[in-house]
Amino acid sequence: MEHKKTYNAMELKTKHGNLIIEGPISSDAIKGYEFHSDLVAFRTPAQQHKAITEIASLPEGRIIIARDNMTIVGYVTFLYPDPLERWSKGQMEELIELGAIEVIPKFRGSGVGKGLLHVSMMDDAMEDFITITTEYYWHWDLKGTGLNVWEYRKVMEKMMNAGGLEYFATDDPEISSHPANCLMAKIGKRISQESIQRFDQLRFMNRFMY
Repeated sequence: MEHKKTYNAMELKTKHGNLIIEGPISSDAIKGYEFHSDLVAFRTPAQQHKAITEIASLPEGRIIIARDNMTIVGYVTFLYPDPLERWSKGQMEELIELGAIEVIPKFRGSGVGKGLLHVSMMDDAMEDFITITTEYYWHWDLKGTGLNVWEYRKVMEKMMNAGGLEYFATDDPEISSHPANCLMAKIGKRISQESIQRFDQLRFMNRFMY
């Protein structure tokens, strides 16, 4: 499967100044930017800077960033699901996962997350993919935002809706372990009926197990 990546960008006005949201960007471009010290949700900033640089160099890997001048203040990652996850078991080349989205506290509530997803989906090549995201409440910054689980879930759903992702049911045990967890997905316009059926089989792998 050919992995086209067409660069897009937009300017976002916020009360803290204007940001550039752009991507997919190359690993070399990412190396050239500073990585904000408040981007700590998944790893230390230095480790996460390295991780997104590596993702950008993968054939299917896509990184969209929000930057304040030369400093990355938010990003979203797209890549194939982890080989240990059920979503990789169908070995679907056309299934890609929104792996991480993060915005520094200063710019939260400014529409940065929505902007990252909007720019991600401006690339026509995304219509060749089923894009999924798995949301687990234990990954959410409830303490930092002051939101409860359901308020955070609502914010997360709204943000994902901006990228065209919608709620999909699944019997995945981890997702089913808490009612706030969820699977969201966007099925590209050029996805075949056969691929949709394969995706449905991945969503309900336990249906015939007793």
